[in-house]
Amino acid sequence: MNRYSSQKKLLAAVDCIIFGFDGQQLKILLIQRGFDPEKGKWSLMGGYVQPDESCNEAASCILKELTGLEGVYLKQLQVFSDPNRDPLERTISVTYFALINIHDYETQISDDYHAEWFPVNKFPKLIFDHNDMVNIARKQLQHEAAIHPVLFELLPPRFTLPQLQGLYEGIYNTQLDKRNFTRKLLSTGLLTRQSDKDKQGSRKGAFFYKINKKAFRQNYLQKDFFLGIK
Repeated sequence: MNRYSSQKKLLAAVDCIIFGFDGQQLKILLIQRGFDPEKGKWSLMGGYVQPDESCNEAASCILKELTGLEGVYLKQLQVFSDPNRDPLERTISVTYFALINIHDYETQISDDYHAEWFPVNKFPKLIFDHNDMVNIARKQLQHEAAIHPVLFELLPPRFTLPQLQGLYEGIYNTQLDKRNFTRKLLSTGLLTRQSDKDKQGSRKGAFFYKINKKAFRQNYLQKDFFLGIK
């Protein structure tokens, strides 16, 4: 008998907090749970880690299964291990958060899970400890958004400054001073203004911008980005 045989086996799971931006609001992707316990209630997308895969591989597989996405921003967040978090089996969950542009993947969201986007400031109560997972993911996103340009992962290739400000306001659940926000953002050198405007919001319109990919890579890798939002 080896030393492992006397140990009780645990289940290992991953849960994905998927954030998306539709050009107006920051949102979170939820599914309706298809089995007991808590069948029919809203949940994060998750699943069990299989014997032949790592937690990172399991999270990537789950994200692809739900959205068809590969190679998106996906980062490990925290381990949730309360002994009573799952009423049926002792289950440890490793959480991840992902950032996607909603409009790029609207048609890829699987109907099998009854998935739906909800505003991050107004979504239904979730099963188990999933609300805690979302709250921690939002705090981590706020932290990273202040020092790294990760929020650009949520944007389309061309976007306006009002759209970007709306995204930051959704992240921090606050209103930002337009002039101060614009000044700080343009000072990073990460944006290149385009010659045309988006006139859907007003007659005057707002210039489109693109990410300066060279500056983005340099600033991201060197961690030289600070927007100073709290």
